[in-house]
Amino acid sequence: MGLPSNQLTGNTQEFIADGMTPFGRITKRLFDIFVSCFSLVAFSPLFLFCYALIKIEDHGPAIYKQERIGRFGRPFFIYKFRSMRTDAEKSGPALSHAGGEDDPRLTKVGRFLRKHHLDELPQLWNVFIGDMAFVGYRPERKFFIDQIMEHDPRYSFLYQIRPGVTSYATLHYGYTDTLEKMLWRLELDLFYLKNCSWWFDIKILGQTFLYIIFGKKF
Repeated sequence: MGLPSNQLTGNTQEFIADGMTPFGRITKRLFDIFVSCFSLVAFSPLFLFCYALIKIEDHGPAIYKQERIGRFGRPFFIYKFRSMRTDAEKSGPALSHAGGEDDPRLTKVGRFLRKHHLDELPQLWNVFIGDMAFVGYRPERKFFIDQIMEHDPRYSFLYQIRPGVTSYATLHYGYTDTLEKMLWRLELDLFYLKNCSWWFDIKILGQTFLYIIFGKKF
C-alpha cells in the first residue's frame, strides 16, 4: 500500500470547508449535550462496573487521560477507562493499537473493555463539556499530528469541527497503527468534513451502534 496520491508535494492544497450549515452545527451541539447528559446518568452503573474491574485487577488508576488536539487546534484531555499497564509508554509515545489484540501492554480487563468498546465510555464527558462530538474525526496527539502534517498539511482543515467519539474513517478503515494508515484515514476524514450533515451523522451513529451490538471489529 503506497502513500495517498495527494500527499504533500509542495503545492498549496485547496481548502475544504465544513459542509454542515450553521443551523445544523447548533442543533448537532444541542443533540450532543442532551444525549451525553442522559447517557452519563443511564450508564452510571456500567461506569461503576468498569471502574471496579480495573481497580480489582491491578489497583492502578481506572481513568486514563491524555492530551489530544481538538477544535481550532486547541489541546484538551481525552478520557478513557485505562486498558493498558501503567508503564505502557515508558519508551515514549506509541499508538494505542500498534500491538493489535495481542499487545502485551494490554491488561486482561483492558482487552475485554477494548473488545466491547467500553473503554470509550468516559468520552461521554468530553462530549458533554464540548471538547468532542459524537461524530467527527478521531483526535490525535500533537506528536503524531506533526508527522501527518509533514506529508499532508490538510489535516489542519479538520480543526473546523470537534473531534468525535466515532467517525466515518474509523468505521471504514478501523484504528490506525502506522503513519501510512493515518494518511489514508485522513482522506476519509476530509471526505466527512466536506460532506457532513445531520443525515450523514445519523448513518455513522447507526452503523457504529450495529457494529458494537454485533461485535464487529473496527
